[in-house]
Amino acid sequence: MWRDTRMIMLVAVVAAVYAAVLIPFKLFTIIPGITSIRPANVFPVIFGIMFGPAAAWGAAIGNLIGDLVGGTFGPGSVGGFVGNFAFGFVGYKMWGNLGPLSSGDEPDMRSDVARQIVEYAVIAVAASAACAVIIAGWVDFLGLVPFTVLGPLILTNNTIAAVVLGPPLLYLVYPRIKDMGLLYTDVMRDEDISEASLSRATIAAYVMLVVPLAWLGLGVFVGAAPGATSLAVISAVGFVLLAGASVAGGERLSAIEASRA
Repeated sequence: MWRDTRMIMLVAVVAAVYAAVLIPFKLFTIIPGITSIRPANVFPVIFGIMFGPAAAWGAAIGNLIGDLVGGTFGPGSVGGFVGNFAFGFVGYKMWGNLGPLSSGDEPDMRSDVARQIVEYAVIAVAASAACAVIIAGWVDFLGLVPFTVLGPLILTNNTIAAVVLGPPLLYLVYPRIKDMGLLYTDVMRDEDISEASLSRATIAAYVMLVVPLAWLGLGVFVGAAPGATSLAVISAVGFVLLAGASVAGGERLSAIEASRA
């Protein structure tokens, strides 16, 4: 994606929008120096579906800017960067790849709305969980906040914003972004768009759904003190599985668009 000026522009736009909405809400702290109320959490998911990898980089950079400007920059920001990258990346790889849970439509929230909302909600939960466990696992490893506290908190915080605000925003924005030719399917070169067979992409999508939730559940079940070896092992295995599925899977939006043309 870095070969295309428009994709780099989209990285900057996503980062700016995300940071601009994050920063004012830094005042509404949940855990000082760690997390706050974040309605901006809707943006990585919907931007990920529309802008693909540009949204992942934009979310990661935007969150880092938010930490720097909002006074929460620190060692935990490393986990925030990686976690927010995943937050923006999951929707790109999962939309259209969930088999019976997929609507088979573009995410315009206009046709077959009920199935689109179900598909979107599943993706929002998966993306929120991926972000939550990466950040919570890293912060726990540093000995700052227990995984058992931070993981469920970030998941809830992310999911509420993404699920509630996402469908109406996609309804308003997606057709306009498509008309402007700024979807990643319009901007990126065909050879640069991630491809995979439908079966492999579907398996990868379900791994991206199940692994973060299992990682969270096991981490809470273990309930170890911050920095415990058992939780570090769970986090390492979960991260490798999640990263592997992210690389192995392929996007499906371009094929959906082609079938509707």
